[in-house]
Amino acid sequence: MPLEIGKIVNTHGLKGEVKIMPWCNSASTFLLLDTFITKEKSLKVEKARLHKNTVIIKFFGVDSIDDANKLRGEILYVNREQLGELSQGTYYIADLIGAKVFEQDEFIGLFEDCFNTGSNDVYLIRKEDGSELLIPALSSVIKSIDVDNRRIDIYPYSTN
Repeated sequence: MPLEIGKIVNTHGLKGEVKIMPWCNSASTFLLLDTFITKEKSLKVEKARLHKNTVIIKFFGVDSIDDANKLRGEILYVNREQLGELSQGTYYIADLIGAKVFEQDEFIGLFEDCFNTGSNDVYLIRKEDGSELLIPALSSVIKSIDVDNRRIDIYPYSTN
């Protein structure tokens, strides 16, 4: 299953380059990849560089601003094999979505999303009553994550 890695947010210049907002921990990951997938096609990288908080990429066959404009808004995907092994304690958000979250073996909700706040990630948990619980993705809060069994355990946590 391909993983979302970023979104083409704009064009850059007149020669077919696009500006990409990365959705991964390090924008430099884009510099290691030679192919991306959209919903409709595969895009081969001609050249790529970092630019502030974004990545500028020129794809083969995208040679004008008009060509680049057609890609604006596209979500970029990569195959897991392209990214290599994850380091201990890191996870793909796609693997956590829908995981059951427990506090002291009591079910509290389902993992729904992750947001980066700058200092740390924050997990959005959808509780059974439909309300949201935001918990920081810190080792002082997250007890364990079991991707295979789709389970996240947290230490006793109060939102008050």
